[in-house]
Amino acid sequence: MTLHAPLIIDIAGLTLSKQDKQRLKHPLVGGMILFARNWQSREQLTALCHSIKKLRKDLLICVDHEGGHVQRFKTDGFTHLTPMRALGELWLQDGKAGEGSGAMRATRAATACGYVLGAELRACGIDLSFTPVLDLDFGESSVIGNRAFARDPRVVSLLAKSLMHGLLQSGMANCGKHFPGHGFVKADSHTDIPVDKRSLKAILADDAKPYDWLGTALTSVMPAHVIYPKVDARPAGFSGKWLGDILRGQLRFNGAVFSDDLSMAGARVLDGQPVSPTQAAVAALNAGCDMVLLCNQSLGDGAELDALINGLTEAQLKGQWQPLDASEERRLALLPVGRATPWDDLMVQPAYMQALDLIP
Repeated sequence: MTLHAPLIIDIAGLTLSKQDKQRLKHPLVGGMILFARNWQSREQLTALCHSIKKLRKDLLICVDHEGGHVQRFKTDGFTHLTPMRALGELWLQDGKAGEGSGAMRATRAATACGYVLGAELRACGIDLSFTPVLDLDFGESSVIGNRAFARDPRVVSLLAKSLMHGLLQSGMANCGKHFPGHGFVKADSHTDIPVDKRSLKAILADDAKPYDWLGTALTSVMPAHVIYPKVDARPAGFSGKWLGDILRGQLRFNGAVFSDDLSMAGARVLDGQPVSPTQAAVAALNAGCDMVLLCNQSLGDGAELDALINGLTEAQLKGQWQPLDASEERRLALLPVGRATPWDDLMVQPAYMQALDLIP
């Protein structure tokens, strides 16, 4: 039987419980995502990550750590990173240095942000941050806001590429989100089912351009829980048209595809009918996702997590979902290569100290 571990789950506390260990050992679980509730101190976080890797070295430890208000760890030495919009604003500030100087300073600062972000997380044992945000800032979205670099896809692409360069210097992969674009709709897919009524031509010419231009630099992508009815009746993360025909076919993306959180409102209704996390996971995997996330369901007895693990196992046995060697290869390719610089050594590393000075 093909081995494929597509589930990314979470834990409730600061250490691994017996139930956490049982879930993380399951062959369908390929990683976990950390939240602020899993943070107390750098020492505690590092110990937690060590215990996860001791359990299984191949588990992918992830976090949403973008900068601005989406930054899970902010104390005990972690650098407060600027929201990405600040880098877009820096792009426009040429000053006395001449036309284009603001753009050059902004790209340099973005690389510095990426390096500091990745190096600090890796020093604590984290493998991947779901960043950068590639959504365009239309000034309308209630959930994207200053998480976006800019309105112009050219600016977004070059700043994102610079940030990804910094991540690469730290040894960390990247994840562009939310394909093909979440910035145009006002609704928040955490609580609603956003609908973007624009044409495919309009979206590809604007919002999706960063995915085209960055195709060889992106190592993973997370699609939006947004419905684009002129392309498909299903949200992008559950759409074979978006993930297979457009992302992999037309844009020739070869990296990993993560679903967004399956507990979000935008993932709980498909084809007008409510679905369980298991049904959503099967739909996402069959549409072309390599990995699926179910977040914040470990609290309490974790019944939703156990139901998903058991449900996906049953779906596999019934042939409703087919594991893929390529998906597992993409998951494993996201694990960092090389030894992370320990925190104390990082604090006096010249490259890190220089990067700190360059962050706006």
